Amino acid sequence: MSRDQPLPDGRYRARCRERCWERSLLGAAANGHSRVYPSADLVVVDGWAHFYRDCQEVWSCNPSYAATHFDVVAQGR
Repeated sequence: MSRDQPLPDGRYRARCRERCWERSLLGAAANGHSRVYPSADLVVVDGWAHFYRDCQEVWSCNPSYAATHFDVVAQGR
């Protein structure tokens, strides 16, 4: 997915970009992404991005932020 455009409505898999083994969770927490770390399902609907783990919403943001701060891969329906 492009980092410079907001995500269109759809289903995705989002992975935190904090990858350094020793600092990854700490880095995710510092960026406010600890609930999403290391990855979560992402649903963009009506201009808002919702992150889910175990079928529970854990965080949300605007689609531009999601595209900029997470590695996102489109999922099938």
